[in-house]
Amino acid sequence: MITLLYKEMRLVAHPSSIVFAFLGCLVLVPSYPYSVIFMFGCLAPYITILNARETNDSWYTAVLPVTKRESVLGKCLMVIFFQIFQLLFSIPFTFLRNVLNIANNPLGLDPTIAWYGLGLIVYAVFDLTFFTTFYKNGYKVGTSFILAAIPMVLLMTAVETTAHLPSLAWMDSNQSGHLLMQLPILVVGIICYGSLITLTYRISAKRFEKVNL
Repeated sequence: MITLLYKEMRLVAHPSSIVFAFLGCLVLVPSYPYSVIFMFGCLAPYITILNARETNDSWYTAVLPVTKRESVLGKCLMVIFFQIFQLLFSIPFTFLRNVLNIANNPLGLDPTIAWYGLGLIVYAVFDLTFFTTFYKNGYKVGTSFILAAIPMVLLMTAVETTAHLPSLAWMDSNQSGHLLMQLPILVVGIICYGSLITLTYRISAKRFEKVNL
């Protein structure tokens, strides 16, 4: 697994993926729709897979001593690395945001525990739609992204909307009591991400095995 990830990071990962991974620091920007950070985490796989197609990565990988399933696994591991890194990288800036007493975001949800849980769900749904669609044929990257972008945008809208619903105001609060209430959302997000990314790999690998390169 480490070898597969190393190959993807060295030969496939587009430089923009690294830039997007560090954009978790945008939680410091006042009056900014923080769900856009999730969008960058979803753009990274799209640009990287597009770059891989244009550089004939599938053909190159086909001559290596790896199976098609392992090729898909490598891509999934790379995406997991960048998406999780992006969220983890944002955590220190979230604490710094509180230290600096930055005002609540009037545009949507602040980077709370609930925000992180919802972000994992956005990633999971996007990855499932994008990869399972792409690996039906292994080359229609644009179509796959458009189909995956639809639920991504809907979920991002839902994330930002929660901050404007009085009944869900506790999801936009950093008070200790409200943070405890948000923990189940984070747990659900972790479970959702873990289970859906596993499902993404299995479906994608099964479909890619039927593709003639």
